[in-house]
Amino acid sequence: MKRISFLFSTVLLLAISCSDETTFYAEPESTIKLESNIDILTNSIVFGNSGVLDIFEKDEISGKFSKGNAEGVAGDYPLTLVAQVSPPSFAGGTNLTASHVHVDGSFAYVSYNTVDVSYAGAIDIINISDPNNPVVSSRLYFTNRDINSLKYDNGFVYAVGGIEAEGDPTALSNAFVAKIPAVNGIFSTTGIVFGYQQGFVATDVETTATQVFVTSGMDGALVSYDKLSLTNTKSVLSADLRSLAVENNKIAVLDGSKGVSIYDLNFQLIREIPINSDFGVSTKKTVDFDADRINVSEGSKGVGVYNATSGAFIEYIPILINPDGVDMSDIVNNAVAINDGVVLMANGGAGLSLNEKKTDNTEEFGIIGLDGSINFVESKEDYVFAASGKLGLQILKMNKPSETLLNRCASLLVYLGNDNMKVEVGQELGYSAGAGKRLKSVEIKGSLLLCGSWTVQNDTKIDKGGLFEMNGSFIVGSNKKQKEILVEENAVFRVEGNLTIYGDLILKKGASIEFLNNAVVTIFGEVVLEENAKVIGDFVDVRKAFN
Repeated sequence: MKRISFLFSTVLLLAISCSDETTFYAEPESTIKLESNIDILTNSIVFGNSGVLDIFEKDEISGKFSKGNAEGVAGDYPLTLVAQVSPPSFAGGTNLTASHVHVDGSFAYVSYNTVDVSYAGAIDIINISDPNNPVVSSRLYFTNRDINSLKYDNGFVYAVGGIEAEGDPTALSNAFVAKIPAVNGIFSTTGIVFGYQQGFVATDVETTATQVFVTSGMDGALVSYDKLSLTNTKSVLSADLRSLAVENNKIAVLDGSKGVSIYDLNFQLIREIPINSDFGVSTKKTVDFDADRINVSEGSKGVGVYNATSGAFIEYIPILINPDGVDMSDIVNNAVAINDGVVLMANGGAGLSLNEKKTDNTEEFGIIGLDGSINFVESKEDYVFAASGKLGLQILKMNKPSETLLNRCASLLVYLGNDNMKVEVGQELGYSAGAGKRLKSVEIKGSLLLCGSWTVQNDTKIDKGGLFEMNGSFIVGSNKKQKEILVEENAVFRVEGNLTIYGDLILKKGASIEFLNNAVVTIFGEVVLEENAKVIGDFVDVRKAFN
């Protein structure tokens, strides 16, 4: 396992070090290319399906899944789809699928590979500093390499994958790791370094302060590289490595032929966790630490949970199934992410499921209404990033309430009523969303104060003389089914926090909308102001709908 340093110029010189001997290759056309067309990057962001997401919840009696719940009660988890990032496409790489995502600070790094026997891939850097308006800031094409996983660390993207070594004189093996300069969301093609190792394909990568760890499958190895030079420092052979995780000076690796092995940073074996599951052939599966537990993607069984110290089995988190026309072989867990007690499972053709982590076990909740086959999931803070095969990356917002909002609304009761919320004439009502609520519709004839995070699938109507005040987050409709907020004559809509409408805002004669504390407004439709309608206060107009 040697290293190759690529210096891009008029003629690409490739230097392969072998003891004291160096061999140079001249390559007429680079197989690694930067996308320079800003329009292509801009048009990769798609808002067509953005908006409020359904959750298919399980009926405890029938065991079947349906939108909402049988009682018609307002649902928990007011999730929204912010945007999708379409997979890259280029000559020789028209069948790319999103394979992995890593989020670091204001950027998401997405890898793509090819589903057929050919090799082609890409990496996107997506600026998510304004999550409502993600931007593809840089894209790198690989015309003869699959990219299966990646991680950003201190100015570099470490990417791993596969190449047909026999067809490329610079490749020393099929399994590789690349160290790619990337600063402030922009790739550089100067100084890319490659390392190679035993195995048919590299499957996963992790880093520490001084080391880069890479797994490779099909008669592969766990390899440690020097982080600076990307030279191989040590390795352990293994039959079928799929993934690795590093935490508290321990390395957990998943081998599809036997289970999980835990090593120290010097590759001394600490513990084996035997697992007899069908991990499939050459399919993505992950292992991850979760405090005192280890979570393992075990294909059709779902997620296996084990004690990280003893290796003892704790539980299986099953796959929630509601797909139509999906081959059973595609209903497999590929990855799992945990965010504040919410367990998100990437289940291939069965989609993205949501579960709740309790003290002693994990409880099933529902299936998020996303399209596509979900290959990988990562979740940080208020967002979920799902690598969705041919649909690319899907960015979801969890719409968690802020602590300050909860403090201000502490005196309000959590809403437990019908998901078609109605306030009659003369009523003055106020509710907290608690951890967040999903509604089907809202109609206000009296006065209503809502605190927290709310999503509404259909229209919101404030009748004549009505008053609607909101603190927090209020999101209406989706771009697939645009809805509206209608403020009737002399009614008042008072907004503090974040208002998002996938559709129109209509203010009838004499109606008013009042913005408090520089509220943020995102409207995907039009703003219609009739005679004497008023817009009061300072606010941030994200999509310039009021212009």
